[in-house]
Formats: sequence, structure tokens, C-alpha cells
Amino acid sequence: MSEQLDDTTEPWLAIDHVQIAIPVGGEAAAREFYAGVLGLREVPKPPVMAARGGCWFESGALRVHLGVEADFRPARKAHPALVRRGLRAFIAASGLSATWSDEIPGTVRCHIADPFGNRIELIEGP
Repeated sequence: MSEQLDDTTEPWLAIDHVQIAIPVGGEAAAREFYAGVLGLREVPKPPVMAARGGCWFESGALRVHLGVEADFRPARKAHPALVRRGLRAFIAASGLSATWSDEIPGTVRCHIADPFGNRIELIEGP
């Protein structure tokens, strides 16, 4: 097991964003899910990148970029893990189909799928 260093000596600071693949033409469904269901705010992509399709979403420090892939296949194992407060109430109110897991002691978490079949983990925050 590696030694943990204090935060002042760690060279890596954070994940700036997570990119999730979507199929060509999937932007409307992505907006409905990521903004409409999850409640993330869409932010404009830089013009040169907007020409490629896809869309970007944010909430506080959380950034999710959705990029178009012509040969799209959903990520069923690889996934982002998004942390939010009030997770159980959110899932109950959203109508999302969630698979809850107690595999990590002391962590409230579940997995959902976006409209394209990509796996997303949701974790209860402080």
C-alpha cells in the first residue's frame, strides 16, 4: 500500500471534467436527462468545439462534457461517480431506476443509466 501524502505535497489537484460519449444526434435527449432530470446547467462550448456536436453541463465544481461518437457504444462498466446531497430523496422524486449498493461500508450510493445506456454512479455527499 502506498503512503498517503498531505494535500500540500500532492501534485494532482482534481478532475477538471468527465467526458461521456453519446451517439450522433443525441443532444436533445442528453439535455432532457442531464439538465431536465439531473438538474445540471448547460454551458456553452467554445465555438470551435461546438461544431463537433455534444454539450457541456455544470453544477458548482462538477463538470460533465458529452461528446459525440459516430461508432457509439454505451459505457456499461466505466463510469463517472457524481456526488450530491439528498441522494435518496432525489432518486425517489426523479423516478429514475437506481440500483443501490452497500459494497463500500459507510457510503450511500447507487447506479443509474443515462438515456444512451451509459452507467453513472451517484454518491450521497456531506
